[in-house]
Amino acid sequence: MKKSSFKVKKQNDRKSLTEDIRDHVIYSLSKEVKDASEWDAGKALALALRDRLVERMIGTRDRYRRVKAKRMYYFSIEYLLGRCLGNSLCNMELLDLCEDIFKDLGYDLDEVRASERDPALGNGGLGRLAACFLDSLATLDLPGCGYGIHYEYGLFRQSIHNGYQKELADYWMKEGMPLQIARPDQSVIVPLYGRVENAVTPSGEYLPMWVDWDDLIGVPHDIPVVGYGGKTVNYLRLFAARASDNFDMGIFNHGDYIRAVQRKVESEMVSKVLYPSESVSFGKELRLVQEYFLVACGLRDITRRFMVQNKNFEEFADYVAIQLNDTHPALTVVELMRYLVDERRVEWEKAWEITRATCAYTNHTLLPEALELWSVSLMEKVLPRHLQIIYEINSRFLKKVEGKYPDDTEKLRRMSLICEDGVKKVRMANLAVVGSHSVNGVSELHSELVKTRLFLDFYELDPKKFNNKTNGVTPRRWMLKANPALSSLLTETLGDGWITDLNQLRKLEEHVNDSEFRTRFMAAKRANKIRLGNFINATLDINIPPDAIFDIQAKRIHEYKRQLLNVLHIMHLYLELVDNEVEPSCSRAFIFAGKAAPGYWEAKQIIKLIHSVADVVNNDPRAEGILKVAFVPDYRVSLAEKIIPACDVSEQISTAGTEASGTGNMKFAMNGALTVGTYDGANIEMLEEVGGDNFYLFGLKQEEVEKALREGSYHPREIYNHSPEIRQVFTALLENRFSPDGPDLFRWIVDKLLTDNEQYMHLADFKSYSDAQKRIDKDYTDRELWAGKAILNTARMGKFSTDRTMREYAEDIWKIKPVKGKS
Repeated sequence: MKKSSFKVKKQNDRKSLTEDIRDHVIYSLSKEVKDASEWDAGKALALALRDRLVERMIGTRDRYRRVKAKRMYYFSIEYLLGRCLGNSLCNMELLDLCEDIFKDLGYDLDEVRASERDPALGNGGLGRLAACFLDSLATLDLPGCGYGIHYEYGLFRQSIHNGYQKELADYWMKEGMPLQIARPDQSVIVPLYGRVENAVTPSGEYLPMWVDWDDLIGVPHDIPVVGYGGKTVNYLRLFAARASDNFDMGIFNHGDYIRAVQRKVESEMVSKVLYPSESVSFGKELRLVQEYFLVACGLRDITRRFMVQNKNFEEFADYVAIQLNDTHPALTVVELMRYLVDERRVEWEKAWEITRATCAYTNHTLLPEALELWSVSLMEKVLPRHLQIIYEINSRFLKKVEGKYPDDTEKLRRMSLICEDGVKKVRMANLAVVGSHSVNGVSELHSELVKTRLFLDFYELDPKKFNNKTNGVTPRRWMLKANPALSSLLTETLGDGWITDLNQLRKLEEHVNDSEFRTRFMAAKRANKIRLGNFINATLDINIPPDAIFDIQAKRIHEYKRQLLNVLHIMHLYLELVDNEVEPSCSRAFIFAGKAAPGYWEAKQIIKLIHSVADVVNNDPRAEGILKVAFVPDYRVSLAEKIIPACDVSEQISTAGTEASGTGNMKFAMNGALTVGTYDGANIEMLEEVGGDNFYLFGLKQEEVEKALREGSYHPREIYNHSPEIRQVFTALLENRFSPDGPDLFRWIVDKLLTDNEQYMHLADFKSYSDAQKRIDKDYTDRELWAGKAILNTARMGKFSTDRTMREYAEDIWKIKPVKGKS
């Protein structure tokens, strides 16, 4: 391989940037500068920025090659990136300069940035975490990149009609994405379907042959990911599915050209849409194909890169680390085995050693729906050779288990990769555990439950494999970019070191009793509240006073996240006000945002309930200036950047033992919000960091929840009988006070919450939650006290930067080291 002598030529000064923007208007967009629209100018800026990112990306690649660095490859079915232009400018430290340049050119950069579509290639926390990880990898100069799917249609856009969620297609590439780089020259072939022929080698060894498969082409598209300071540019590689040039000649030769073409078009469905519905068999098959498409493309790309510098596959794990982001990429284990055994002719035991040393698995949830099960019949149809390999892995693994636990057939049944209950299914979580050298949870509580509840048998067999890596978020996106008012105050007070070392925020404790600093800190918060209030007023025609408590729950709508508990309390406050004439000591604005899965009836009904309550509360003169309720539609990264900095009270109220970590809780607290939350997920570690006086803890603990549900001792009707507050709320629901035009619309809520062993235990935690809210009211009235608590939340969040998380993964699991560039 020729030695690269590539040098960076594009400079970041005003003159060079302005010239390049003008040149791109002319030569890339074929327009005269005087005729360029605001959108044209924005695209020209993105292309000028891409030039600089590409130069640094090539330089980063060359650095890695020179030292033959071990690299980490992050396999994730989702990436919730958010808008990329502003974030890249921020990390390149060019945002202020470009604002000045655009002002001189007669454009408003903020409006240009607002026209960029969010690449919504994820549902929520899982995909956003992956994006934060990539930011920290590059900032820490760690050699690694992400692999995913280039969905043509991202997560649906949410609109609200008469209080109901409606899903609209999100064609995020409609206006193009100038920062993206297509790499058709590095396309890979992905085999699917077909059958396995049993053959033998001349020496008599078994030689399975996967034949008659259909082929699909994976075309890579790179999105540069620049670390803060611009020295390292890694990338996210997303693969789009394209039909191959081959026809099914059987169909073609019978003269059915249209049907032959249609078969090719259908194959491109693989990357058309994020998360197809699993309610029908075709949807399930498409999802399985998506998961294999991701790992097949990723591994082909990794092995190609490996072979540029290495030929000995016994050294593969010395140069390659693969992290499986939840169970979706679990087929990586099988595909790597297939590649090593079938294509590289590596002996089975050695291939298995390489595979386990390469792969590591992060579990993100204890909920059953995330622990995927694929029917054996579907696996055999789509991936016949892989099913053979799964059975072989299972056979060898169970022999090992049986050797340690003879005669324990129940343990063998639980640990098997094949579920034999009813229709035979492949347990993808078990496959990921068996095929990885590391299994981690994402908070201390969650990791403990992974060991003691989810994978107890596997933990007892190999306890050293299991570890914790508490999640984090990137402060560049969620503080520096999202909250410039606060960030400028922090930098003025502490210097800019906090941007890459969040632990430096601890120094804010020295200023917590400084009245001037408290005033400026709360002034930044108020400015953010005014900005969000103006947005809500313009969007929803709801006027929210900036001095009200902004109480916010922004996250995926799900019963375990208990938006319903929040709404029950809002109804209670309203009824106390209008029926009992009990006025809260502080005015409150309850703000919701989040999407419900299209097929999740209960979650969509909760959205309807929020809107119905909002209609009643917001239109009642008796509540004016005291209570407001707003649901902000189409929650996405760019909207979160408006919502999070404005928050006073962050709702993190999941039933204890159900939230693996939570990362929204970290974003809110970093920006000076106080958390009302259960003893669950990363809330526990946040509570330890910020202190009990600065966190509003309520509710049952995980062991209390489990005990009650296990013993059948949770009887919500008894709570109802002894709680006049709950009876008042339920009576109002049954009397249709919040649904005058829809009789019995919300009766299902009363019926469900009064059912014995209702698994999310809403009523069990209601009084404790209500009491915590009263403490919030009391504390908020003392503005000096509240300011101190808010400052300490920001000051003590250093642990929850993804920079810390990435260092732990790099040192403990991946064994990769920084490869620094020149300043």
